[in-house]
Amino acid sequence: MIGLGYVGVPVAAALADAGIRAVGIDVDEAKVRAVNAGKSPLTGREPDLDALVRRHGEKRLKATTDYGACRTADAVLVAVETPIDEDTKKPNYRALRAVLRSLGPNLKRGALVSIESTIAPGTMERLVKPYLERSSHMRWPRDFLLVHTPERLTAGKLLYNLVNLDRVVGADDPRSLRKAIRLYERIMKGAIHPTNWLTAEIVKTAENTYWDVQLGLANEFALIAEDYGVDAYEVRRLVNTCPQRALLVPGAGVGGHCIPKDPWLLVSGMSSFRPWLIPSAREVNDFMPERMATLAAEALRAAGRALPGARVAILGFAYKENTDDARNSPAIPLIRILRRRGAEVRIHDPYVKRQRGFRVSRKLADVLEGADAAVLVTAHDTYRRADWPALGRRMRRKVFVDGRCLWEKPLRGWVYRGIGRGQF
Repeated sequence: MIGLGYVGVPVAAALADAGIRAVGIDVDEAKVRAVNAGKSPLTGREPDLDALVRRHGEKRLKATTDYGACRTADAVLVAVETPIDEDTKKPNYRALRAVLRSLGPNLKRGALVSIESTIAPGTMERLVKPYLERSSHMRWPRDFLLVHTPERLTAGKLLYNLVNLDRVVGADDPRSLRKAIRLYERIMKGAIHPTNWLTAEIVKTAENTYWDVQLGLANEFALIAEDYGVDAYEVRRLVNTCPQRALLVPGAGVGGHCIPKDPWLLVSGMSSFRPWLIPSAREVNDFMPERMATLAAEALRAAGRALPGARVAILGFAYKENTDDARNSPAIPLIRILRRRGAEVRIHDPYVKRQRGFRVSRKLADVLEGADAAVLVTAHDTYRRADWPALGRRMRRKVFVDGRCLWEKPLRGWVYRGIGRGQF
């Protein structure tokens, strides 16, 4: 299992639990040490994952930084990041290329290689296959087998989704497909749906693009509701009483490893058609941190304080509640906007330990001490259970900016603004 992140750790643990000797490979030595000590390198709530790693660590589950471990492997699964370039919106395959270069010389003849990373349509044919053939000096499918089996995991439900959700397996030859199905059936209860490489690539990126477009619609409805002065959450509730309507929940922004980038992966190779809807949804979702900053300025002004020089407490750095997953978190652009506008920003998150360029505290009371505003980005249970009247007494001004509808209504004595809360 190459890559010991949110995909690699649960997959390796599940393989070990199925009686398969699993070795995780990662460049991060801290992750390797954790797994070899029987500890998951992931934090946040991941039911059963810690126990599984502890049960099999140093037995059927080991970790290393050495690709030599692949020389005896019957199957190699790859789950490394595939980000996009922020300027061009094109895929950046630096990590994937590095894996393929290191894997090739160590690939066992006849082994199965499964790419679980999300990739742009055409990447298996144009990049993965030729890279592996050159680096291994072997030929597909004669000497090695190759499939694309995109993950369907969500932080907070990693093991559950791995075991229970259906999976798509893309293969362009029957031997690769048969071997992949035999492997994944060992750890899955969900159905396996066979297809070819290209279709599997499109399916995965389309899944997350669908979600992004739906979130863009919900967020735009929230902005409309604010402009009209009504509650977007009441609008949503009533819309969803109509059959076949399932409007999603708006919020402070869209984060995670997949959703902000997969729409760009989907359309990155197109030549004869220029999509309109998908980029527009991306634009709406990318705007939400900007809207949060505007609401913060409005709320502070209502409390008699300008944003420049104000002390703002950001609550939640992870993109998803009750996890430590801060990849592409909307908190990041929001913090940068607030700092550019002159605010002093402090950050709290109960799960995130560290993030390059940002200092994150786990002591909520300390972060709110002397703050002019609390700006909620992530609806961790910590904030739902918090004693806000007591915390408000620590603040210089009782200002709450709600990016996730945490409060059903403003507390007495507080200035309140929220995404989609046009009536307050």
